[in-house]
Amino acid sequence: MEKVRCLIIGGGPAGYTAAIYAARAAISPVLYEGLEPGGQLTTTTVVENFPGFPDGVDANSLMADMRSQAVRLGADIRSGAVSAADLSQRPFKITVDGCTEIEAETLIIATGATAKYLGLPSEQKFRGLGVSACATCDGFFYRRKDVAVVGGGDTACEEATYLAGLCNKVYMIVRRDVLRASAAMQERVANTPNIEILWNCNTREVLGDSSGVTGVRLERKGGELFDIAVDGFFLAIGHHPQSDLFTTWIKTDEAGYIITDGRSSATNVEGVFAAGDVQDPRYRQAITAAASGCRAALDAEKFLKR
Repeated sequence: MEKVRCLIIGGGPAGYTAAIYAARAAISPVLYEGLEPGGQLTTTTVVENFPGFPDGVDANSLMADMRSQAVRLGADIRSGAVSAADLSQRPFKITVDGCTEIEAETLIIATGATAKYLGLPSEQKFRGLGVSACATCDGFFYRRKDVAVVGGGDTACEEATYLAGLCNKVYMIVRRDVLRASAAMQERVANTPNIEILWNCNTREVLGDSSGVTGVRLERKGGELFDIAVDGFFLAIGHHPQSDLFTTWIKTDEAGYIITDGRSSATNVEGVFAAGDVQDPRYRQAITAAASGCRAALDAEKFLKR
């Protein structure tokens, strides 16, 4: 059985940044990238809000550069997905791809979170071509255009009001006749003149062509089908943190996000740290994920020295 000092699970901004800092701290990090190397960021195209790139940066290039930087500094980055974990005692026992067993003195969980989608084939077809699950990430590309937001909770209202400051028109597609959002968020939506709520509607198809999304086909509660013309289609129906493998030992909130201790990355299990979207239900940005990866590596280094 292989023994490592610092095992990092997840190959997004949090995982790669943790690997960079852990490698520079000489704690010999080993990182498994999981099923989606580069993380959620690779589902978008150009990143406009990552510091240091005045003209924006291609998302895949950004993640490839983070990975290369970690490798250059000495991180051991491997393909493979963790299939089982035993965090009942140190060293922690981790199984990769159902066969490779590792004992880790410290563990950094940076497995991220996945956006919930409607499950439409057309939705997948246009991911990155007008379909997005992050208004803060991609809203910039739809300035002075018409867009649609699916959802009726606080997140949907936040996304819609954010987009309303950039876009010409924002449609909110709500499957019920009421919003689930808080009273304050409902009031904010009601007071935003370029938001129109389409009540009792379900999305049946995302419409588009070779250039991307051109509209959405909706169905009213009574069965009537109709189309709206939009350039962007935003999902705001929630995220699922990839924490399931660890919840036997690691405390999470009711949605499954790992709970960390105050401003640190420490979990309730000594020697286990969490970084990125798996522990961040609020911001979910590449830059905040990278920052938390830095904290996790520094916390792991301090733990090992102690």
